[in-house]
Amino acid sequence: MRVFKLIFKNALRHKLRTLLTILGIAIAVVAFGILRTVVTAWNAGVDASSANRLISRQAVSFIFPLPYNYRDKISRVPGVEQVAFANWFQGVYIDKNQFFPRLAVDAETMFDVYPEFILTKNELETFKKEKNSCVVGADIAKQYKLKLGDIMTIEGDIYPGQWQFVIRGIYKPRDNTTDGTGMYFHWDYLNDRLEADDPLRAGDVGWYIIKIKDPARSAEISEQIDAMFKNSNAETKTETERAFQQGFLASTSAIITAMNVLSFVIIGIIMLVLGNTMIMSARERTREYAVMKTLGFSAKHLTGLILGESLFISFLGSCAGLLLLFPLIDGFSTVIPKNFFPIFTLEPITIVLAVSAAIMIGIISSIFPIQKALRTKIVDGFRFVG
Repeated sequence: MRVFKLIFKNALRHKLRTLLTILGIAIAVVAFGILRTVVTAWNAGVDASSANRLISRQAVSFIFPLPYNYRDKISRVPGVEQVAFANWFQGVYIDKNQFFPRLAVDAETMFDVYPEFILTKNELETFKKEKNSCVVGADIAKQYKLKLGDIMTIEGDIYPGQWQFVIRGIYKPRDNTTDGTGMYFHWDYLNDRLEADDPLRAGDVGWYIIKIKDPARSAEISEQIDAMFKNSNAETKTETERAFQQGFLASTSAIITAMNVLSFVIIGIIMLVLGNTMIMSARERTREYAVMKTLGFSAKHLTGLILGESLFISFLGSCAGLLLLFPLIDGFSTVIPKNFFPIFTLEPITIVLAVSAAIMIGIISSIFPIQKALRTKIVDGFRFVG
């Protein structure tokens, strides 16, 4: 117990310096936690991908459409359980700053292929019956204070004109990794208007969502689908939903990688801050260590004192950082639009990394002071002036 008391007193001998060190560690832990949370939130869509869903898109580029008649051909491929499709609509709701996914979909199959979007039976049946109806996510409904029966007016950009939709369903995400920011309406509603106003664009879909029976056969089924349309005017590229999502994130991969690297650079900064404090403390106590050696303190005792002080400071700093991090993440999650980061929560792995880093930094930062204390001879220690 006396050793722990001595560690405590040594750590608080220079209160201002220790306080500033703890504050520096806490700020670094907060910065590390926020950056890691942004990275995990950015990749949440990939992590939520289903193993039994394939996405079939135009082989040249995602922006080119596929013919509607591909649907029946794909559904006849062995191993395919159900086929849905979607079309990127976008448009402007309220103003251009209000971004969330707006898709024209196959109303009959969309919510069978995506069981993680939970609708009541009544909402689903009503949605299927009304061609100008739509379904929105619970997060979007909360953000814009929308309720069943409200009219959503969207100004088209990809598809010009004013479009009005009646909200007939508000889906709830099944899991906390499920996106609750989508808006889905009838592809038929879009296609009927295109047939009247722009016949050349009618009869096409954006991509096909294919539910398969056995995820282990995903590569085999993908090859069969692509082989059917090889050398056609619209060849396909079929891949797992996870690969499709990763393709979307590819354009920002450099930014995400940079943020990931930066979060670990912060750990190095913490190490420098604590290492500097420990070196200064060890230098000031050179004569004290000489006295302790004279009194019979062994290398094990000195190592325990220095290591204990380093771990004590790093522990306090990391705890202070984590205590600040939880409310900050909660605050960010309420301010950041759900459509940019549908899931913005502090993951357990981030907490584990922060705590592990604090322990590792406490150990590493004490190595040089320990070596210095052990190598300094008693005579040289008494001669030291500093």
